Amino acid sequence: MAIKDNLEHILARIAAACARSGRDPESVRLVAVSKTKPASMIDEAAAAGQTVFGESYVQDFLGKVEDVRSRPEWHFIGALQSNKVKYLRGKVAMIHSVDRLSLAREIDRQWGKLGRTVDILLQVNLGGEETKAGTTEEELKELVRRTAELSYVRIRGLMTLPPYLDDPEEVRPFFRRLRELAGGIGELGIAGVAMKELSMGMSHDFEVAVEEGATLVRVGTAIFGEREK
Repeated sequence: MAIKDNLEHILARIAAACARSGRDPESVRLVAVSKTKPASMIDEAAAAGQTVFGESYVQDFLGKVEDVRSRPEWHFIGALQSNKVKYLRGKVAMIHSVDRLSLAREIDRQWGKLGRTVDILLQVNLGGEETKAGTTEEELKELVRRTAELSYVRIRGLMTLPPYLDDPEEVRPFFRRLRELAGGIGELGIAGVAMKELSMGMSHDFEVAVEEGATLVRVGTAIFGEREK
């Protein structure tokens, strides 16, 4: 199937998941994960109406961003080293993967040079997997409080990468837990903190994520096909 057809199919599945859970489809945004994909494929998706694209590798992103003819909304969704933040400065609208105060401070420092703010999500490692980034549930509230003191970052919600399980239903508890954590943080009433976004769900489990409250679903393979090795 062409990228346009894939996008239409995914949006229809998102709409169906919203209907099952009594949600407005407009409350869910599709993030097309374009890491390792060439500018031509991004432009093809943009021509089909896709507006938000997610990148995971700084060098890959920088190597093609100027070649993309369309002007999409870029999100950075991958693990991010503090020394690479400067290369993203002013180029991305949201960073999904903030999991430590030192990274938040560097993002704040870099965007401060522009005198602009950037939206961020705090990544939570709910599966306790050593191979995945993310703060712990226990450390989350303190990370929120300390990050909220910064001037040029705005906490807009949470993100998680749950364990990969063949049956999406087995992943549901992780998505539900992220929603619960966001609710708890929202109740704290910390100035400048909004729990409006839940970034969760990928190609094989995004429908369950939507049913559990996802507002940003990160889908790559189902749009662009298997990623290149």
